[in-house]
Amino acid sequence: MFATPAFAQAAGAAAPAAGGDLLTMLPMMIVLFGAMYFFMIRPQSQRAKQHKAMITALKRNDTVVLSSGLIGKVTRVEDAEVMIEVATGVNVRVVKALIAEVRVKGEPAPANDAKS
Repeated sequence: MFATPAFAQAAGAAAPAAGGDLLTMLPMMIVLFGAMYFFMIRPQSQRAKQHKAMITALKRNDTVVLSSGLIGKVTRVEDAEVMIEVATGVNVRVVKALIAEVRVKGEPAPANDAKS
């Protein structure tokens, strides 16, 4: 309604062909994917490797922090679970994946001593 006929005709003629858009967008898409890989995917996989190594190195008498914020000392290590003493005489069985941090390394001890 407010556009002049000359302006409307010029806008239609200035649109490039669809094949040309793909060739100009392809390098930009490759650069964006590369940046996404180095800023998002790679650091996440490195964090997962570090967490897995931390969990496999877990042993008795280590002080751990769970993802819920609970702090305790490891009393028994099993395949998929650990037993954590959160207070004197209070043991909690926890899935290993919920361990967020190992704070203090304890003195070396066999993992499955009968201390229950």
